[in-house]
Amino acid sequence: MFCVHCGKELSDEAVICPACGIPTGKMNVKATHGSETNVLAVVGFILSFFISLAGLICSIIGYKKAPEYGGNGKGLALAGIIISAVEIGIEVFSAIFLPLLVFIIFGSAGVV
Repeated sequence: MFCVHCGKELSDEAVICPACGIPTGKMNVKATHGSETNVLAVVGFILSFFISLAGLICSIIGYKKAPEYGGNGKGLALAGIIISAVEIGIEVFSAIFLPLLVFIIFGSAGVV
């Protein structure tokens, strides 16, 4: 095989001409990421339905690591963050205001 730019003889495995540095057109590029799965994003999304705090933590880490996986799992991690945050908000609201509401209702009825 010969270089199309300078005409020097090349080995069959050459990707770049050693004489002129021009690519030969035989680029063997492997996809290092992009086909891999962002496991933390998947785990964070699933945990967001059962254990909100763990789901939030895993989803945040999965969202931060999404560029390492070619963006895979970014949407899933974002969904896990949103679901976890909403559930934690509901839990905090319930823990604070539900007992207060019960106390007000039963307190005004003279039960308490």
